[in-house]
Amino acid sequence: MKIYIWGTGKLAKKLLERGIEEKAIEGFIETHKRNEMFRSKKVFLPNEIDTDYDAIIVANTFSNEIFLYARTLGMGIEKMIFMSFCIYINPRENLKLKKRVLGEKNYCAYIAQYNLFEESFFVADKEKYRYMNKRPTFMQDDKNDYPIIKDRYENAGNIHSYFWQDLWAAHLVNQNHPREHYDIGSRVDGFIAHILAMNIPVKMIDIRPFPEQIEGLVTILDDATELVKFEDDSIESLSALCSLEHFGLGRYGDPIDPEACFKCFVNIQKRMKKGGHLYISVPVGKERVQFNAQRIFYASTIVECFSEMTLLEFSCTADGKLEKDVDLERYNDDTGKGGSRFGLFHFIKK
Repeated sequence: MKIYIWGTGKLAKKLLERGIEEKAIEGFIETHKRNEMFRSKKVFLPNEIDTDYDAIIVANTFSNEIFLYARTLGMGIEKMIFMSFCIYINPRENLKLKKRVLGEKNYCAYIAQYNLFEESFFVADKEKYRYMNKRPTFMQDDKNDYPIIKDRYENAGNIHSYFWQDLWAAHLVNQNHPREHYDIGSRVDGFIAHILAMNIPVKMIDIRPFPEQIEGLVTILDDATELVKFEDDSIESLSALCSLEHFGLGRYGDPIDPEACFKCFVNIQKRMKKGGHLYISVPVGKERVQFNAQRIFYASTIVECFSEMTLLEFSCTADGKLEKDVDLERYNDDTGKGGSRFGLFHFIKK
C-alpha cells in the first residue's frame, strides 16, 4: 500500500496517533510547502505527486478548498479521503478502501465525521444490547436512538495549555489565600471555578456582561485598561490569564488602541498593594501582533513593563505540558506556536 497524507498539522498528528501504518506512508503534502521533511518522510507540493498511489488522506480543515484545487490539478479525487467534512464528496463511496487504508480507529473517526453510524460498530452493539437486556423500561427502541460513534477511540480527556495555566495560578492563589481575589478576564469555567471552590471570594472585571449570578463571585463591568473604579494600593491579589494580550484590538468590542495593554500594565501596578501578588499569563515567543486575535510578547517585555514588581516565577505551558522556571530569553525566536505557548508570570509588589 502507498499513501500520502495531505497535512502536517494537528489533524495529521491525530491521524498518526490513531494508527496509520507508517511504512505505507510515501510522504506528506503541504498546499504551501513549509517543510522539507515531516516525521522522517518527504514533504511534497500537490503538483509533485505521481499517480501511482492507493490513497491520499486529507488531514486538513480546508477540505473544500483542497478538493477544488486537487481537481484543477487532475488528481484522482476518487482516491482521496477527507477526514474533515467536505461538501463535494459522497462519503459512502469506496468505504472498503477507506477502512483498509485508515484502520479501525481512523475509519471510526471518518464515519463519525459524516454521521455514517450504520457503517460502524453501532449496529452490532445495538443487536447485542437487545439480546442481553432484561429491563422493560430500558428496552432499546429505534426512535430513541442517539448514535455517538466518535468517543470509542478518543482519550479519556485532553490536557491543554489552559488546563495547566489555570491550575498553576489557582495553586499559587490558594497558597497565599487572600481575603478576596480580583481577576481580569480569565476563564470562568476554569480558573475562576477553582478559586471559588477554595472559598475565596472573587471580583471579576470584564468589558462584557456576565449573565449568571454565582455565589462568591462579583462581576464588575468595566474596561480594565484604566481600572478607574479602583483606588491605588487597594488590591492584594489579582490575576489576568490570557486576557491582557487582547486589549485594544477590538476583538471583544473594546476601542482600538495599540497602547491599551501597556496602559493596563501601568494601572495594574498602581492598584496593587505593597506585598500584593499578581498572576499573569500571556502568549510568549517572537514579539508580534496577530491582529485582531492577540499580541505575542517577549517574556522580557512583560518583566520590563512590570518594573515596580519583583518576578517570583516565570514558567511556560505548551503542547499539554508545564515547564517550570524557564529562562526569559528561551523562546524569543519561536514563531511556531502561533500564540499557544503561554508565559506564566508571578509577581509581588515591591
